[in-house]
Amino acid sequence: MGKIIAVHSYKGGTGKTLLSLNLAAAFAKQGKKVCLFDLDFRAPSLCTILKTDNAECWLNDYLNGACEISKVLIDLSDRLDEKGSFFAGLANPSTEAIRDMTAKDRKWEMHALGRLLALRNGLLNDKEFDYLIFDTSPGLQYSSINAIVAADFVVVATTGDRSDVDGTRRMLRELYNLFEKKTGLVLNKVLDSVSKSDNGNMQNKIKEIYQVPMLAFVPCFCDILRARGDFIFAQDKPDHPFTKILHEMTRKIEANEVN
Repeated sequence: MGKIIAVHSYKGGTGKTLLSLNLAAAFAKQGKKVCLFDLDFRAPSLCTILKTDNAECWLNDYLNGACEISKVLIDLSDRLDEKGSFFAGLANPSTEAIRDMTAKDRKWEMHALGRLLALRNGLLNDKEFDYLIFDTSPGLQYSSINAIVAADFVVVATTGDRSDVDGTRRMLRELYNLFEKKTGLVLNKVLDSVSKSDNGNMQNKIKEIYQVPMLAFVPCFCDILRARGDFIFAQDKPDHPFTKILHEMTRKIEANEVN
């Protein structure tokens, strides 16, 4: 039985999409069959990062009930040169589509949740995918809540910014606990001087602040910032420290050892 992983954050700018993409690529590199979905309908970016616009249909169309999920999936396995299989389901980046998605009502969102839940049978069971990874909208949008409800595990990306800390703590308490979701925290963009300090003591402090298990600390790598999305580090930079962190994250998730 495969798993659905939602990657979420309280606000934008936490590196959520970078984590989603590279986590999916890391799983594929290990021989898994993976599909990465862009559920950030307010600011879709994966089609730009992946440099593809040849989708037969968009994920928007699937959630609207206009097509089956098979029409949405794009096979990127050959391009990424992975051992496993790498697919993507992309959100429509047009201004019209973004406006349309932001105007959806509660009734539509409930229907869309049913379509997301159907992916468990349609892709995990029938098509034998190992992982579906949802890159979500930040905050408490209905689309993000739907992704969290549908997920087996939630990766929460946050930073040391005070507003992010306070918002993430509140969101963990009021959202994830409500749905009793298994959660792992990724503290991203950690200053180098902090990341080289007493790591064990730092982990205990972070767990005390957030009251959830730690999945990873990711230092603020300047070369990641300079890459500006041109690289998929898990694929193109196998010896980079960030790639090693990603593989440790996948190991913990697979072994259910997030603590």
